[in-house]
Amino acid sequence: MLFALDVTKQESVDGAYDRILKEFGSVDVLVNNAGYALNGPFEFSTDEQIRREFDVNVFGLFNVTRTFLKHFREKRAGVVINISSMGGKITFPLISTYHSTKFAVEGFTESLSYELSALGIKAKLVEPGNIATDFGGRSLDIAKSETIRDYDEFMKSFRSSMSKSGMKYSQPEMVAEVIYEAATDNSNKLRYIAGEDAKQYIEIREGQGDEAFVKSTRERI
Repeated sequence: MLFALDVTKQESVDGAYDRILKEFGSVDVLVNNAGYALNGPFEFSTDEQIRREFDVNVFGLFNVTRTFLKHFREKRAGVVINISSMGGKITFPLISTYHSTKFAVEGFTESLSYELSALGIKAKLVEPGNIATDFGGRSLDIAKSETIRDYDEFMKSFRSSMSKSGMKYSQPEMVAEVIYEAATDNSNKLRYIAGEDAKQYIEIREGQGDEAFVKSTRERI
């Protein structure tokens, strides 16, 4: 059964919440999965584009979480699973505002997990890598300029480098399996990595340290 829900509108969130509880009586797991990327040099990004991205990726997630916490608090049980990204732990050029939204989701969820633990509620993060969805097509927003050409060489070089790296995409079913694990393992584990590329990039950063990872990324561009 599907329920319409626009995470950027509180009245839509409230309506879906009421209909879900009326239909099922109880909710065990909340998965916050709404999100997309704004791609291009930050200088080209409009205020409207940036605010819309944060409205969906961050504030929408806040709205839905806060709404369902009342139900979880009353029953002293529940799992909140926020879909972050390997982009919440590492960075690439040209998606700076997307990274900032996912860094926000990481910090929010980690802090929230402390608050909710005494109430029997768990807050968890799933960090997917590249997934074979329409994330890079229909869902993508573009920051562009008709007059500034100063970033052209950099963008061409970076995109060529990424193309040569042979990026691999995992299937959505794999992420669903990781989400199911997070929802049902009854553990206090906070982070779940989804995808071999995500595991590789995150392990490199954690192994090399921040400065070494940033240096190696610059050298690959």
